[in-house]
Amino acid sequence: MGTSIRWTARLRALLRRWRGAPLTWLIAGGFVLMAAMAIGTGLTVDRFRQNAIESGRDSLENSVRLLARHFDREFEDFAVLQKSIIAELESHGIESADVFRSEMATLAMHEVLRAKASGWSDVAGANVFDSDGRLINSSRSWPVPDVSVSDRSYFARLKGDPAAQEEVEVVPGRFGSGPAIVFARRVSGPHGEFFGLVSRAITPDQLEAFFASAGLGEDSSIAMHHQNGQLLARIPHADAMIGKNFRGGTPEQMAVFERTSVTTQLASPIDGKDRIVASRLLAGEPLVVVATKSLDATLATWRTQTKFFVAVAVVSIGLLVLTLVLIFRQMTRRLALEKEQLDTAMNTMTQGLLMFDQDQRLIVCNRRYIEMYGLSTHVVKPGAYFRDVIQHRADTGSFDGDVDSYCDAILDNVGRTQSNIVETSDGRLIEIKNQPGAAGGWLATHDDVTERIRADERIAHLAHYDALTDLPNRVLMRGHLERRVAELAQGHPFAILYIDVDEFKGVNDSLGHEVGDELLRQVASRLRACVSGNDMVARLGGDEFAIIKAASCDQDELSALAERILASLRMPVDCKGQEITTNASIGIAIAPDHGDVIDDLLKRADLAMYAAKSEGRGTFRIFVPEYDDKARQRRQLELDLRQALVRGEFEVHYQPLVDLSANVVSGCEALLRWRHPERGMVSPADFIPVAEDTGLIGEIGEWVLRQACAEAASWPGDIHIAVNVSPVQFRSRTLALKVAAALAESRLAPERLELEITETVLIRDDEEALTILQQLRELGVRIALDDFGTGYSSLSYLHRFPFDKIKIDRSFISDIGEPEDSSPIVQAVVHMAAARHMATTAEGVETEAQREVLRQLGCSQMQGWLFSPAVPAAKLKQLLSKQAAAA
Repeated sequence: MGTSIRWTARLRALLRRWRGAPLTWLIAGGFVLMAAMAIGTGLTVDRFRQNAIESGRDSLENSVRLLARHFDREFEDFAVLQKSIIAELESHGIESADVFRSEMATLAMHEVLRAKASGWSDVAGANVFDSDGRLINSSRSWPVPDVSVSDRSYFARLKGDPAAQEEVEVVPGRFGSGPAIVFARRVSGPHGEFFGLVSRAITPDQLEAFFASAGLGEDSSIAMHHQNGQLLARIPHADAMIGKNFRGGTPEQMAVFERTSVTTQLASPIDGKDRIVASRLLAGEPLVVVATKSLDATLATWRTQTKFFVAVAVVSIGLLVLTLVLIFRQMTRRLALEKEQLDTAMNTMTQGLLMFDQDQRLIVCNRRYIEMYGLSTHVVKPGAYFRDVIQHRADTGSFDGDVDSYCDAILDNVGRTQSNIVETSDGRLIEIKNQPGAAGGWLATHDDVTERIRADERIAHLAHYDALTDLPNRVLMRGHLERRVAELAQGHPFAILYIDVDEFKGVNDSLGHEVGDELLRQVASRLRACVSGNDMVARLGGDEFAIIKAASCDQDELSALAERILASLRMPVDCKGQEITTNASIGIAIAPDHGDVIDDLLKRADLAMYAAKSEGRGTFRIFVPEYDDKARQRRQLELDLRQALVRGEFEVHYQPLVDLSANVVSGCEALLRWRHPERGMVSPADFIPVAEDTGLIGEIGEWVLRQACAEAASWPGDIHIAVNVSPVQFRSRTLALKVAAALAESRLAPERLELEITETVLIRDDEEALTILQQLRELGVRIALDDFGTGYSSLSYLHRFPFDKIKIDRSFISDIGEPEDSSPIVQAVVHMAAARHMATTAEGVETEAQREVLRQLGCSQMQGWLFSPAVPAAKLKQLLSKQAAAA
């Protein structure tokens, strides 16, 4: 209270001093303030003018920089396309201009140009001109129109100067209605002879459309010039200016075309206005992007701001006098208002607040403190002693403890910050903070932190426990394992059981996530029931669980536990009204028998679990060193596989497809073989899954496609080639382009190529897959559905896409001719295929009886060891030669 009295006395003295001050000081201060406002306004207006000009320059520089970066990328792609076309032309090994002209003026080269130029929006596409300037090929049309560019300046420069490789020029358009900007690149012979050129063109309108997106504002322009000064495009558009040269003039104008970047202010040669100019030379082409904005437009906003600031200064000076008159009255009212606001703020705080002076007397106490403990305002009020307040709390039941001891402890530490959490008799948690005051007293806050602490406890629980099953998570399990590993030295072994629920994804996909979540909760409950209180059951994520079995290293005991777990999980589970039968694969690692490092133990339990999965699922396996060996062998196989294509270790063998009616070879299937320098021939069953898992199958499959097409091009014209396409290749979305490239490179007729796909590529995203199949069909190749009958929805796909052939899986052929064989199934497939005008091929035919039954059933083709296994290309050619001789 003493402090409050002193603060009030000081405030009254201050007011008295202000009221007694000479009036002249107040007037002088007012004039000084008005002069300062006027000077400040003038300086601000001038500074804003400079800022407006600098901002205009920066804006133009940024716009030009972005435009230059954009066109650098665009024209770099232009140049790359032209160079790739020239490389394609030069790859034919042409020795003279006449040979160049005859080789390039072909439909095949038109297709190559069209493929390379696809996706570009220009005037005339990619065009090839001979040494006389005549158009001999174009990506836009076939046959090509009679067009000559021999009269063009750029043609003369490229033809006359062997050092010139590229020219850019605005010319009157021949493929459009207006002028065009031509990018021409020289094609040279092996000794520097001029064979012709490759050109592409864009219109000024295309550049100007992009310029317009920059949005530089009123009285602005954007243009592109050749470095020699020639105007190529401009907005606002001006037909009369396109092609005009602007290089001459002042040194500042010359610098625009000579320096990499320029930002300056000069008089425009077009309209004579003072303009801010920014230019930038493109990195890859002799082109300059120039942006301008008139100085008047740049300063338009500044003029508005100047009017505003002057008006504000005048009004402010006018109001200053009124402000000085009212200042004393406002000060008095403000003090009263601030006191009222302080009282309101204190009484609406969520914390209880008390302030004591150096005499332990209460200065301030807010309403929250009174309500928090149910106290009386007649006792807890300004002037009450600290000990009386605590005694009142004890009397009303909100304080449990010795009043004197508590008060002594607080008072002994008044000079230090104190904080502690106490629990009230009704279970609330209150955080009390005492902070020392400047005059020797202290400020105390009481905060009900019950909900916060409970929430922190819940968060801490969630950080270590799985939210779905309330099992320990991977983090908590690892901490538990660290303690178990530390106890190994004391002779306390333990075991890790990795448990993976089999076919859980199918449950999730078919019955929904709610049913899947309930299944995981049921699995967690059953796992808990299978172990003792010393063991830990954890969920690692997804459908993977783990059990840390304490004090156990006996394999029989662990096997019995695994059997109990499997028996428990195999019992039907009621999940949201759905009765589900599940199973699991279990891997077991024992410490210290299988290691004493956590990561090694976890890896070995995981290897054992995958061994259980690979051996049929629904079982368990205890780790053995062979699992490590298998993992290392697979890693080594992957490393060798990555080098096999580079080292040329792959081979393509061919298995004949025999026409059952004519008993002649009508086609061959290309099959990949790997001749390892140390292992010899590696089975495709061993390396194909690894190639698919690592993504290498895409590159390998593309190599097989090119090899098979090149080899088939040398066979008789009635023999087709079948190539398998993996799901990984199919998902790349570039399959059609790669097939087109392989056909163009080998010159194999598209109808002689047959691509075999399995239902796997269709199940994941059938709409996307059907789109890709349609692209392949448009190339003219044939499409076969492989392994028919082993998937899930073959009939649906046969209805939605007209395949050319169905390949009947060997699993339906192996028992043909035996009692209760698969003949009815094969018969149904043949009839169905015939109804939809599809051929049928039976795989894995090994006996004469099988061939005879298939012939009677109406099957079109067969392949298998009965006729020939897959053989190298040289041996296949011998076979085809004998067939041709016999014919």
